[in-house]
Amino acid sequence: QLQLVESGGGLVQPGGSLRLSCAASGSTLDYYTIGWFRQAPGKEREGVSCIHAGGDITNYADSVQGRFIISRDDAKNMVYLQMNSLKPEDTAVYYCAADIGACSRYAYPYDWWGQGIQVTVSS
Repeated sequence: QLQLVESGGGLVQPGGSLRLSCAASGSTLDYYTIGWFRQAPGKEREGVSCIHAGGDITNYADSVQGRFIISRDDAKNMVYLQMNSLKPEDTAVYYCAADIGACSRYAYPYDWWGQGIQVTVSS
């Protein structure tokens, strides 16, 4: 059974950077598309980015395009989300999720989810 655990969250000032990690266990990530999602208080879950198995296809929400970079290291069973130029509106709980399928920023195709990690952008 695939299990995902996020790490790397925390408090950062506006304009700062964080790198989120998603560690997989129970299965290799080679065949999985991985998505990053976030949910702020009182808001719906938002698809931030995804990376297809093999890493050749990525997708970003307009709100993070040019600031966030998704990457994967299948040898380490890890996926990363480098977040730069962070803004207060990036504050949310961030989740990684896995799916056997195409890269999508919709939540419904994803069958495996991490527990989430808090990212707070504030001065």
